[in-house]
Amino acid sequence: MKKLIACGLLVLGAFPAMAADVAIPIDAYKLKNGLRVILSKDNAVPVVTVYVIYDVGARSEEKGRTGFAHLFEHMMFEGSANAPKGTHFATIESNGGTMNGSTHPDFTDYFEVLPSNKLATALWLESDRMRSLAITEENLKNQKEAVKQERRLSFDNQPYNTAVVDVWPTLMFRNWQSSHSLIGSFEDLNGASVADVSRFFKTYYAPDNAALAIVGDIQPAEAKKLIESYFGDIPSQPLPKRPDLAEPAFEVRKQVQKDPLARVPGIIIGYPGPKRRSTDYYALHMIDAILTGGDSSRFRLNLVKGKESVIQYEAELGWPFASALDYRDPEPYAMFLLYKPNFTGDQIVGQVQDEIAKLQNQPVDAKELERVKTLIRAGVIKNLQSSLSRARALAQYAIADGNPELINTELNAELAVTPAQIQAAAKKYLTADKRAVLEIQPAPATQGGPAPNGPKEDK
Repeated sequence: MKKLIACGLLVLGAFPAMAADVAIPIDAYKLKNGLRVILSKDNAVPVVTVYVIYDVGARSEEKGRTGFAHLFEHMMFEGSANAPKGTHFATIESNGGTMNGSTHPDFTDYFEVLPSNKLATALWLESDRMRSLAITEENLKNQKEAVKQERRLSFDNQPYNTAVVDVWPTLMFRNWQSSHSLIGSFEDLNGASVADVSRFFKTYYAPDNAALAIVGDIQPAEAKKLIESYFGDIPSQPLPKRPDLAEPAFEVRKQVQKDPLARVPGIIIGYPGPKRRSTDYYALHMIDAILTGGDSSRFRLNLVKGKESVIQYEAELGWPFASALDYRDPEPYAMFLLYKPNFTGDQIVGQVQDEIAKLQNQPVDAKELERVKTLIRAGVIKNLQSSLSRARALAQYAIADGNPELINTELNAELAVTPAQIQAAAKKYLTADKRAVLEIQPAPATQGGPAPNGPKEDK
């Protein structure tokens, strides 16, 4: 459960639960070209979210082209046949809307949130770049530099981030598809050509490799006409071959990383996770809430306040690049803790493992379990108030599970997890012999050269 960035539980979904019944209206269908469409009407406020997800992320990249999925996310804002460069941003902003895109291990997504009478505008923009992205040498060169600058500012010049983005995946995974950097290297970015981008676009940015979720103040019949008009004639493509993500048998792994930007030590601890939507998956999600969810969590009470060793922490199924919603195995259950310098990394690992051992040795009592379920229900209700959160969840369920209806039933499985299942999952997955540890130690900055963790840039 996220703690360094946000204390709330990141769960998206709906559930017929103890305190209230929630039912998200869903109208799901598929266009002839394979585009999956999910409509969800909510006329509470005159706002609509248009969310497009493509089933491609960093784990689909080829060797020598790391960071390509992220580069392509930037390219998607460089203009298209009928919406020249700058048009997308200007149109959304001038109509009082917001927009963005993001890259993940297994998907890339884009969204617009607009007044509901501008639905056609958002659909036109998204369909035009799906059909006719402007792939030119100039646009590619501009976005290569933009991605490099983003890396410098957001990762290479921020404490801990190089360790998290570049080093941790190589420790947690052995399969290159999962272990390489999501951001990529300057060398690989420099090597990307217009032909590479064009091939990537044709392979992955096709309607049959995407899903479109529209949530908010809509009239479904009218929305369907608009969707057919804008997206219906975009040609499909052969579905891309999925990479082999299989991992070898796990063995204990530990590494120390020096970070000249860090002021206090940190440690990352991870364990290989279960299959998505398995009983163990729900049990580990519940374990995460017990350990790190809210001010009454065990980490908060026992490590931050009790032993006074830990300063801050975050944890999640799929950390650091995924959450329980978009977790696709193989993924870890992992955590990142900042701790006081008068403790050692080994001591912090031992304290964390001691907290896990309590779950392994004794079932969670009814009072604590009810507290955690209440926290989860509150998080769900809060997230359901956002049309963007609903659209994201619907699209994720459509892409990852082939069933957007899970938004109305998913949490039932988690709330049904028993103390015995929690205990069994802790014993099965969270053991010292299935543990990877990355210790991040503050270090003096080198003089007259690049930071020791940073990539070398071609001049």
